[in-house]
Amino acid sequence: MPLTITSRDNERLKHAVRLLGSAKARREEGLFVIEGARLCMDALQSGADIREVYATEAAAKRYENEVQALFAAGKECFFLSPSAAARLADTKQPQGIFCVCAALDKQARLYTIKKECKILALEEMQDPSNLGAVLRSAEAFGMTGVLLSEGCCDLYNPKVLRASMGAVFRLPFVRTPDFEGALLELSANGVQTLAAVVDAEAQAITKLDLKGPAAVVIGNEGNGLRPQTAALCDKRVTIPMKGRAESLNASVASAILMWEMTKE
Repeated sequence: MPLTITSRDNERLKHAVRLLGSAKARREEGLFVIEGARLCMDALQSGADIREVYATEAAAKRYENEVQALFAAGKECFFLSPSAAARLADTKQPQGIFCVCAALDKQARLYTIKKECKILALEEMQDPSNLGAVLRSAEAFGMTGVLLSEGCCDLYNPKVLRASMGAVFRLPFVRTPDFEGALLELSANGVQTLAAVVDAEAQAITKLDLKGPAAVVIGNEGNGLRPQTAALCDKRVTIPMKGRAESLNASVASAILMWEMTKE
């Protein structure tokens, strides 16, 4: 029978709260927190290593099947009082279900994805909601790998996890401190690298033949790709626009570029 945590000052609860709020703690301990019935079940069904499960008694009644499955999979399980659950919640309408998981073992070396068809490469993407939305689109369009620079926001940020709708659990990804070197390696191994830029002189993505292996490289929300990064790529590409807007939101632009890369 799971123990019940009632105190907001319980050490186990405080540890989970620290993981929820600190990217540094998540990196150092190799653990992260997820919230909500759907996301926790996504983790379970994707084979994530679930270390701890927390649920309120109300959640155990409302989501009986889900909580039972999670309690069966979790290494340690606890009931939370409503006040204790409120401390761990990161959503406006919490469902009262939480898991602490081990960092995902999906950070395969680059050579395991460089021969695949379509890769999304992200440089310095720092908005968690944007990153989560981009990962959701990447899964939807069937991208075969995601490459992230070291300057991208934490993949296990709660907003990234929620916005990705579980894609974080299913997409192969590589986070590298040598983003430029990774792009050069992709290019050297026959993967066409495409720098996404806002430039009328760049090639329109809609006019390119993208049937072969390719990686589209997308930059920071405010500044785009660094010039030196764009210069390393095989081609500079842009999304044709007719209105007066100078650029698109990073997640919208990413979705359009991935659609063009993967459409038949």
